[in-house]
Amino acid sequence: MEISRYWRLQQQRYGLVGEQCPHCEEKIFPPRDICPNCAQDAKQPYVFSGKGEIFSYTTVYDPPEGYEGYAPYTIALIKLEEGPLVTAQLTDVDNGKAEIGTPVEMVTRKLREDGPKGQLVYGYKFRPVL
Repeated sequence: MEISRYWRLQQQRYGLVGEQCPHCEEKIFPPRDICPNCAQDAKQPYVFSGKGEIFSYTTVYDPPEGYEGYAPYTIALIKLEEGPLVTAQLTDVDNGKAEIGTPVEMVTRKLREDGPKGQLVYGYKFRPVL
């Protein structure tokens, strides 16, 4: 990942920062600048709580390039308390043991190593709330 993209995505990746539409108050993640609900400008930053529940999930056994060493792993659609659906890897859950409706919270974890020098890439994952 090039350095400029890394810094540009830092707020989304570590702080779950999206946008809120000032016209209809729709919460948007990831940021889009145009509200998908009312098609108005939506550039007001919004920090999500990081809490939600598992909406759907699947276990990945044949991962994309760069993730081979992590398989199998579970990916889920998380319905955030504020409304948006977020796709993220689950952590602290055995594969096949996730349940729809389980309350989860966002945590920052290692996603993968990138490039020939093995730069560590961190991002958000979700774990069950204990």
